[in-house]
Amino acid sequence: MRPTLLRHYQRQTLRRAVRVECQVVRTHDFKLIGRSAIDLSTRGMLVETTERVLTGEEVILSFRSPSRRAWYDAQATVARVIHGRRPYDTGRFLGICFDVFDEAQACALRADLRGHPPPFPKRELRIDYAASVRHFLLH
Repeated sequence: MRPTLLRHYQRQTLRRAVRVECQVVRTHDFKLIGRSAIDLSTRGMLVETTERVLTGEEVILSFRSPSRRAWYDAQATVARVIHGRRPYDTGRFLGICFDVFDEAQACALRADLRGHPPPFPKRELRIDYAASVRHFLLH
């Protein structure tokens, strides 16, 4: 019998594969750095960009609801910069984490995202070795 290795799901909220119109503006020079997001959650979004941006930069953003004509506003931080170097990267993207996002807006966005599929994973989930050992020892 082969032991089973358990996958570790690291995300705190479920992302949704949905393209939304947005405006992402860098706070320190008010330069527009993004106009379109390709996935979205109640905690952040993945935004297409052509600009050079650093991790940790503060941004202000507005984006259109995927289901309604409503707009959402948030203050956020660039948490990750995808430079497009990996074989499965399709361009340059910014992983943006919402810092200030009203709870009422988050609740409305959660309802708007319901029914949209999650994005297709580009790499395999990491293996949670500790959970795998516990599973193996208990079974």
